Amino acid sequence: MRAEVCEKFGIEFPLFAFSHCRDVVAAVTNAGGLGVLGAVAYTPARLEEELRWIDDHVGGRPYGVDVLVPGKIDKSAEAGSVDAMLGAIPDRHWAFVNELFGRYGLPAPPPSDSSQAGAARQVTSAGASELIDVALAHPIRLIASALGTPPPLMVDKAREADVPVAALVGTAEHARRQVAAGVDLIVAQGTEAGGHTGEISTMVLVPEVVDAVAPRPVLAAGGIATGRQMAAAMALGASGVWCGSVWLTTEEAETAPAVKEKMLAASSRDTIRSRSRTGKPARQLRSAWTEAWEGPDSPGPLPMPLQLIVAEDAMRHVDKLAESGHPGARELANYFVGQCVGQMNTIKPARQVVYDMAGEFADALDRLNRIAGTD
Repeated sequence: MRAEVCEKFGIEFPLFAFSHCRDVVAAVTNAGGLGVLGAVAYTPARLEEELRWIDDHVGGRPYGVDVLVPGKIDKSAEAGSVDAMLGAIPDRHWAFVNELFGRYGLPAPPPSDSSQAGAARQVTSAGASELIDVALAHPIRLIASALGTPPPLMVDKAREADVPVAALVGTAEHARRQVAAGVDLIVAQGTEAGGHTGEISTMVLVPEVVDAVAPRPVLAAGGIATGRQMAAAMALGASGVWCGSVWLTTEEAETAPAVKEKMLAASSRDTIRSRSRTGKPARQLRSAWTEAWEGPDSPGPLPMPLQLIVAEDAMRHVDKLAESGHPGARELANYFVGQCVGQMNTIKPARQVVYDMAGEFADALDRLNRIAGTD
C-alpha cells in the first residue's frame, strides 16, 4: 500500500498492533504490519529479555515499544519508592479485596510486598525512564506514550536515536498538546477501545484530530477489529490503524485461558469503562470484580498507581484459580478489552488476523469503488 505510514516505517500494511505479548508483536511485524510491545508490565531486566527475543525473531523488520507515562499519579509514587506506595494504601482497600474474595469462595490473596508491587514503579517517571533507555538500546522503529504527554526526556532521547514518537489521545485538544511536545505520530483512540480511553467515539474523534494536527499523520484506534472498520477509519482521514483488543483471542496472546473464554463468548455490551484496575478510566470486561468496585459498598478506586497495586496482585491470584476451574474466580476474572470483543469469536493465529483484515480492507474498497462508479 502507498499509505504515508507504510513508507515512513517500511511496512506493507498500515496496521499497528499493540500487545503485551512478544509473540503477537513478532507475528504482526512478520506479516507486514508493525507490532508494538506494551512495556508497562515489565521490569527493565524483563523488557531487555523480551526485546532481545523479538530482535531474534523479526529479521530486522520494524517494531515498536509502548511505555506508560501518566501525567498525574499519586504523590506517594513520585519518588518511585514501592514501600512508600504500599504505605499509602488504606487498610480498608485491602479489607475490601479480602471480603470480596471471601464472598466468591476464594482464599485471601497473599499480602503484597515490594517484590509483588514492583511493576507499579514502571508507571512512575523514574521507572518509565528506565524502560525508555532499555527500549532505545534496541533497533525499534517507534516509541509510544500510552497515557499523557510524553516527557521531554522521552522525546529528546528518541530524537537522539532517530526513533519517531507516537502518543495516544482522546480529544483534539490532547492531540494539539502532543504535537507541541514534539510527537511525530498521533493515535486518536475512541472510547470503544480497550484500556485507558476517553469518552468520545472513534467515528467522531478521528476526523476532529486529523483536522487539528494536519499534516501530522494520525492512526485511528478504538473498536477496530476488521478490514471494513479499517477502511472506514482511513476514509475519515486516518493514515492507518492501531489495534489492541483483537489480538487478545489469538493463539499467541498472553490472555489468561479463563478470560479468553469469556471474551470469545462476550458481546459488545459486556465491557465497562472502570477505574477498578488502574485508578484511571479503562475499558475492560464487565465482571464481578468491576461490579463490586462500582457498587455501594466499595471504598472507591485509589489513584494510579495505588489501585494498580491493589488490583493486579489480586487479579493474578484470580487468574490462577480461574484456570483451575474455580467458579468464583471465573466470575471475578476480567481483562482490558474494547467493545469489538463482540466480534472476537474465534481463536486464530495473529498473522491470520492481519491477512483477514487486509482482505476485508480490499473488499471494502472494491465496494466503495462500485458505489462511486469508478470500478
